[in-house]
Amino acid sequence: MTGTVAYEANPAYPPLGDAPGATVLRGWPHAVATLPSAPFVLAIDGPAILDWSALVTGITKALSGAGTSAEWLDLRAHFAPWEKIVAATESAALPEDPDFATLATHELGDLFEELPEPDPTADPTAGRSALVVFGPGAALVHHDVLWYADLPKRHAEAAVVDGTGRNLGQTDDAGAGTTKRLFYIDWPILDRHRDAIAGRIDRWIDTRDSANPSSLDGETLRRTAAALATRPFRTRPTFNTSSWGGHWAQQELGHNPEARNTALGYELIAPESGVLIGQATGAQVELPFQLVVSQRPVEILGERVHAQFGTSFPIRFDYLDTVGGGNLSVHCHPQSDYMRRVFGWPYTQHETYYILLGGEDRQVFLGLKDGTDLEVFHHRARTADDHGVPFDIEEYVQTFPATPHQLFLIPAGTPHGSGEGNVVLEVSATPYLYSLRFYDWLRRDEKERQRPVHVRHAFANLDRRRRGPAVREQLVQQPRVLRSGTGWHEELLGSSPEMFFEVRRLVVEAGRAAQDDTDGRFHVLNVVEGNGVAVETASGHRHDLAYAETMVVPASVGPYLVRALGPDRARIVKSLVTS
Repeated sequence: MTGTVAYEANPAYPPLGDAPGATVLRGWPHAVATLPSAPFVLAIDGPAILDWSALVTGITKALSGAGTSAEWLDLRAHFAPWEKIVAATESAALPEDPDFATLATHELGDLFEELPEPDPTADPTAGRSALVVFGPGAALVHHDVLWYADLPKRHAEAAVVDGTGRNLGQTDDAGAGTTKRLFYIDWPILDRHRDAIAGRIDRWIDTRDSANPSSLDGETLRRTAAALATRPFRTRPTFNTSSWGGHWAQQELGHNPEARNTALGYELIAPESGVLIGQATGAQVELPFQLVVSQRPVEILGERVHAQFGTSFPIRFDYLDTVGGGNLSVHCHPQSDYMRRVFGWPYTQHETYYILLGGEDRQVFLGLKDGTDLEVFHHRARTADDHGVPFDIEEYVQTFPATPHQLFLIPAGTPHGSGEGNVVLEVSATPYLYSLRFYDWLRRDEKERQRPVHVRHAFANLDRRRRGPAVREQLVQQPRVLRSGTGWHEELLGSSPEMFFEVRRLVVEAGRAAQDDTDGRFHVLNVVEGNGVAVETASGHRHDLAYAETMVVPASVGPYLVRALGPDRARIVKSLVTS
């Protein structure tokens, strides 16, 4: 779809600082030029998945070119033995579960046998003028300068999936890394550590190009995060492939044209999204969105939301693209007590489906059929998983037409899934790694293994109340006008007492502007119809938003206008925390 504003796959924002170094630098020599001339200890922290060998090679060459000799201390050699790390992080609630683990609560320092104490003084006889301590946890030892070298999480997942990536503390002889440890053990530990040291980082290094990385000084990083917290901004969208994936995002938005599909579109997903800092056509660094939130949680989330969720950004927007693909699995998400007790996440995964593209001949799976025999359903699901025997899921789960612009509420425990031929804008709570599958059509993965389902977890969380006519009455709601003005109105599309957020829609006629106000709580916006909008704040910021793009409006923004661009009416999905 074309319009006045074109979809931007790489939205970027300028760095903000008051010093000459307030710019994104490119290359190791420029980063090394910012180091002190006297003998020093440089600590370089970062995730386990980083190409640390390439980093050492690049910095060694740059230091040598600057006339600085260095010794190197690899902190990874000081991790506890791998068997001890595995035992220490074992999930008591999920022993030997092949797919899930309880979120790790450990600190990074817990994974070391003993941290070294590097000597900060130069050794004149060795000619050393710098000691470089590198690896995950380097910030935990004595240092004079702290750098953080990062690689966005999508690269970590890809490396583990293709067998080249290792987990946190894992040695090369300990087998292949697993996404299970990556998602539930490594990332929580590393994110906590990164956010804790963020106020002390002297330079942020983006190693997507390990031979020629981009970097930003720490003070500018923090000033830029503070500036973003006062204005609307977007995160960098990412599309992943899956066995059921479609091609809408490739065909309409230009994402990943060489990929086999564009199944999952992460428009805004706090644990993985990044914010690009730099010039649109120049050097850029990608900062984790979660890091930006942790720097300014009250300004971004709002005081009440921060009190409830800490630094966790609790709403996510993503796309489920099945155009030319297949049905999603029929699955549910953990109920609140199970999520806390078993998986370790403090709030659960309520969802909604907004049908961006569908039709009367397309469908959404939602809720149990009236009269469903759950024992038979369970037996059929188990037999399919254990013996590869297919069954008709529609004997047990209802279907509804995938009518464009209809919203479906999906409280935790409700069986659901999108059918083939749809584009779903999923407006949901932030947890996203807990799809408990009842049935996945006996699909096979890239290695021809039957994709896992999670019958035990799924039936343990199944909400048996979501059946029959109650599903349509409670979960397929019709729009209700909340407020209006000249040429615009705001509708409530869906809310439920058990869900902490609700989904609304602004409808703005061509040439008109809707008035809005964050009123102390962040908003998330997505243009679902029209030529795009301009979001204009009372402080003078303007940010255009194209069809299919997603934007964060921080709580600190206060009053703002949403102005329709182009000759057509605009419709904008909006979500906010309400409880």
